[in-house]
Amino acid sequence: MIELAGLTKRYGEKVAVDHLTFQVRPGIVTGFLGPNGAGKSTTMRMILGLDHPTAGDVRIDGRHYDQLTDPLTYIGALLDAKAVHGGRSAYNHLLCLAQSNGIPKRRVAQVLDTVGLTAVARKKAKGFSYGMGQRLGIAGALLGDPRILMFDEPVNGLDPEGIHWIRNLMKSLAAQGRTVFVSSHLMSEMALTADHLVVIGQGRLLADTSMADFIKQNSRPYVRIRSPQRERLLDALHEAGITVVEAGGDALEVDGGKAERIGELAARHGIVLYELSTQQASLEEAFMQLTAESVEYHARSGPAGGAPRGWGAGWTGPEA
Repeated sequence: MIELAGLTKRYGEKVAVDHLTFQVRPGIVTGFLGPNGAGKSTTMRMILGLDHPTAGDVRIDGRHYDQLTDPLTYIGALLDAKAVHGGRSAYNHLLCLAQSNGIPKRRVAQVLDTVGLTAVARKKAKGFSYGMGQRLGIAGALLGDPRILMFDEPVNGLDPEGIHWIRNLMKSLAAQGRTVFVSSHLMSEMALTADHLVVIGQGRLLADTSMADFIKQNSRPYVRIRSPQRERLLDALHEAGITVVEAGGDALEVDGGKAERIGELAARHGIVLYELSTQQASLEEAFMQLTAESVEYHARSGPAGGAPRGWGAGWTGPEA
């Protein structure tokens, strides 16, 4: 288990992490979400003792990271896939990690096989693609067979097969009773992987809840309706006191409506329905709703929605 209590990090006047308190529990995949600059990477670095908190505390199975003997056997992490000596082979990179943490040499071959890098085990890491580097980083995280695993953007650079593989790997690790903490900006993938969510914005905790409850609390359920007898349907809904919103195309939407009630109403009036479906927001929509006021960096379109004025041949960006 990972436990944060009032964890705070300041850089001068800038508060990167602001009194974060939450737990990452074993047996489930916990997703860690937040806009750019929210403090996710800083939080993960403090968990691993790479950055020291200004205030507060963080513990791994009840101890600080620097109190762990052979830390890779307690917690494995992927924070930066490029943090590898390019002149070393994949095998030797992992062997160095194993020897420094009292891990048997045979474990190196095992994790290389797990991540699919056996065929390139003797190749130098500098020749690896980004996706291969990600796999090597994941191998390093798995090396000590730890009870806690932490991944920062683990699907970056992976092809569809690799994304499917890492998703199933994280789920299987959690099913074994391990603690799995994963940060990602890829909402569609997080929705398929995480059971629980911790969401932060501008360094502060915004949500600590299950995936289902997060979407329910930060979105509006509605019923979507389409009919070739649109005007008759509108009249029937208005007479029944049901508020209707006209959506794009020929669709109608009823906030919080019951599809069964609307279907029965249409049947009584002999109205044909092409569509009657209950809709729920996606994780991305719920996330955008919750974090709208916490986004620090807003992109802006240039003239007529194009690139900024002057962006073209020879343009090198604003002056320093």
